[in-house]
Amino acid sequence: MPAIADDTLLPFSLPNICKKKVTAAFDGGTISSDGGVLLLASADKRLGLIDALAALIPDDRDPAQITHSMADMLRERIFAIACGYPDANDLDDLRKDPAFKMACGRLPESGVDLASQPTMSRLENAPDLRALIRMSHGMVDLWCNSHRHPPKSIMLDIDDTADTVHGHQQLSLFNAHYDERCFLPIHIYDAETGHCVQTILRPGKTPDGKEVRAHLRRLIRRIRRHWPATAITIRGDSHGACPCEGGGPQGSHGMVREDRHQLHLRPRPQQGPGRTDFPQTR
Repeated sequence: MPAIADDTLLPFSLPNICKKKVTAAFDGGTISSDGGVLLLASADKRLGLIDALAALIPDDRDPAQITHSMADMLRERIFAIACGYPDANDLDDLRKDPAFKMACGRLPESGVDLASQPTMSRLENAPDLRALIRMSHGMVDLWCNSHRHPPKSIMLDIDDTADTVHGHQQLSLFNAHYDERCFLPIHIYDAETGHCVQTILRPGKTPDGKEVRAHLRRLIRRIRRHWPATAITIRGDSHGACPCEGGGPQGSHGMVREDRHQLHLRPRPQQGPGRTDFPQTR
């Protein structure tokens, strides 16, 4: 957090410790306890994630009246969450933090302060369903474009993780398995690199096979735009393999190996409309 501006007390003496002089002063100037945000800014600059997502959010504001660009606001919000400030109210103080300002490309003292909580709340309510779908596709495209050449095969890990809430937020539900009220977002990662391919915010109930199958179908369809001939393996918990019972994405086939459920998806044959049935998961 930024230092308080009126900390102007002069240095004073403290008892020596092991013959070492100890001093304390409150004239350190502009300081911050969130220096790690600069590392996040460096990583984002290399990935290009935030700029790519910001370009997918419609912005109907008058360009002549814009102080905070869509990329700047998104960058500020993501960095704040990553640094342990999930509440947008924290931005009323963080907007003046020198480290956050530098991470967002502004000078620590003379630069314009970042967006405030009301501005951030408007941002969070701006994207509609179509924008969210485009952002989801953008995450997949970014991951695919990180490969110089289409891989021969990939393995994706799919799992849901409890996101505990402290109140009664919309769509938060009590989950008996986790014994708490939560959201239960679905995360999909590249098993080899750990790259986050897609994250889907959803209610706090455990997803059934029908829902997982729908998410996988959309994901595989997007991946196929980049890699039409790559063999894909989906790996997850037992309820994540439930799509085997109802059929997977068109033109693919699945199997279960040993004691771990695995859904293997391969490209549709070039000739013949044949469809391979999925073996039943028990």
